[in-house]
Amino acid sequence: RFARNIADYPFFSKLTEKGAKEIIDKVGKVLGEGYTVRDFTNMSAVNAEKYVEDHVISQEFAQCRLPHALYEGGGNGSVRVMVIEEDHIRIQSIIPGAALDEAYKAALECDERINEGLNIAYSDELGYLTHCPTNLGTAMRASVMMFLPGLQRTGRLGEIVPQLSKLGMTIRGMYGEGSESGPALYQISNQITLGVDEETVISKLKNIVGQIADYERKARKIVCKGENADRFADALWRSVGILKYARTMSSDEFMKHYQNVRLGVSEGLIDTVTEAQLDCVFSESMPANVVFRAGKPLGEKERDLARAEYLRETLKAV
Repeated sequence: RFARNIADYPFFSKLTEKGAKEIIDKVGKVLGEGYTVRDFTNMSAVNAEKYVEDHVISQEFAQCRLPHALYEGGGNGSVRVMVIEEDHIRIQSIIPGAALDEAYKAALECDERINEGLNIAYSDELGYLTHCPTNLGTAMRASVMMFLPGLQRTGRLGEIVPQLSKLGMTIRGMYGEGSESGPALYQISNQITLGVDEETVISKLKNIVGQIADYERKARKIVCKGENADRFADALWRSVGILKYARTMSSDEFMKHYQNVRLGVSEGLIDTVTEAQLDCVFSESMPANVVFRAGKPLGEKERDLARAEYLRETLKAV
């Protein structure tokens, strides 16, 4: 993700509605063909939150008080540009798998187009100028989402966090800064943007992610193949049954059983559910997605009933 601001306009906190509309229009003209625009200015809270749950936009963008729009395209559809967030422009590319280099390349192509077509705020001393000083320099955040149930269950995650900080990295919840980890999903990201170059950050992050993956594999052996392996496998299979047959399901309960089933599938302990199915049901079971699919407002009880019905249908329970 790259943060960029146009030098001809004040930062977000001082930006006017007129200025925001002008920036949206200018970004659209520079991006040109290959990008489609979606206006979020008057979008309903439920629809906007659905995009947050799908990891398309940030919570800050969804709740923006000024006119704001999303451009999508580039990088085989992996690039999205949020216009008017904390910064005027947020370019992001998200690609499945360990694909940092590919995501960087896709975002960079869009960034070059933005830099060539607009007067981007830049200082020879400080790099790209951003609304928040912590983003100065490259203004780039490189992140990898990791599923870490082994480290979470063995308590070893707490040992890793301070080590990451020493290396200029940080660990956040599944929706970024200030969010919860949910079903053992964590974002590992660079924390330092000033005085470093993009390629060095990405290389360091790849090495660190590889080490964390090794730690996670070792932790899973302890969790899944220890002396209580049979009891643990039984707990995972019970979660399969609950996801497939429950008549009501809260968000918290879904997260708990999703984590169990995903771990079981990953370790070859469960063969009646696929990773593809789990990928599908995860965001679709989030609150805004459930309400969006219903096409009408739902109370908490109605939402829990609708979530359980969707899981039964998707996971082919009889």
